[in-house]
Amino acid sequence: MNSNATLPEKEKYDDKYLVSLLPGFTNHYEEVEGTKLHYVEGGKGSTLILLPGWPETWWSFHKIMPMVAAHHRVIALDYRGMGSSDKPMEGYSKKNIAGDIASLIKKLGLPKVSIAGHDIGAGIAISFAGHFPGLTDKLIVLESPHPGEPLYKIPMLPVGAPIHPWWIAFNQVKELPELLLEGRFHMVQSWVFDKLLADKSSINDFDRKVYALAYENKDAIRGANGWYQAFTEDIRDLPKMPVILAPSLAIGSSTAFALLKTSLPDYIKNLELKEIKGCGHFIQEEQPERVGNAILEFLKST
Repeated sequence: MNSNATLPEKEKYDDKYLVSLLPGFTNHYEEVEGTKLHYVEGGKGSTLILLPGWPETWWSFHKIMPMVAAHHRVIALDYRGMGSSDKPMEGYSKKNIAGDIASLIKKLGLPKVSIAGHDIGAGIAISFAGHFPGLTDKLIVLESPHPGEPLYKIPMLPVGAPIHPWWIAFNQVKELPELLLEGRFHMVQSWVFDKLLADKSSINDFDRKVYALAYENKDAIRGANGWYQAFTEDIRDLPKMPVILAPSLAIGSSTAFALLKTSLPDYIKNLELKEIKGCGHFIQEEQPERVGNAILEFLKST
């Protein structure tokens, strides 16, 4: 990695410096539907779009991007509300963000793409494959299904749950999270990383600083919470979404695998499932070689 010792504090963790750590990748911005989107691109061949999750940015894929870019064109995207992309006041349903991505793909002149998403990004990738089948080659789901009815059944109290997902409810609250967490969001991130990783060092101090700076301001907190506040709309959209016929791969840690196995077949017809044991929720950072190889094997299959 390049030394960043002589850079001003904020520039040690900005997109320009981060991209310099990934040879062959470049930084880009494109306006679609009135919203500026930031993405990082590298490699040649068929295109794979990478969609991160909460509370991270495109950087969450940095360990697998060079591996995949050796065989494919890779676009790691900060979608609406994330990182260096715009954070408008509305438009955070998974279907609408999928529409942003469809507009970006058309603007870039790409006929068809494969798309992979983690966490919130997985719901967006699923919505993209369902609503834009003509633009979808293959779908890859990491860890999380599309928001659905079971979200209404998460208890307020952590009855028998090893980790209670309190943030799903907290992120529904408007205005208060921004007031409480501006300049302090790193505390939430560190708690989430430490609780949901098997190997806490797999997201190191540098990575955590990158993510903290991306989420510490009020607009970033509001935008990220918009993904959660759209869950009710997402749940209504899911039954209306056409069944996904594109070849699909779901990769999950042992904790998530059972949920993927039971929920995804409801709306994905051609589904392959892969469990990665010995890791937590942030699988592309904790087990990058296994996740990267699984993606490459799936993309080359017919």
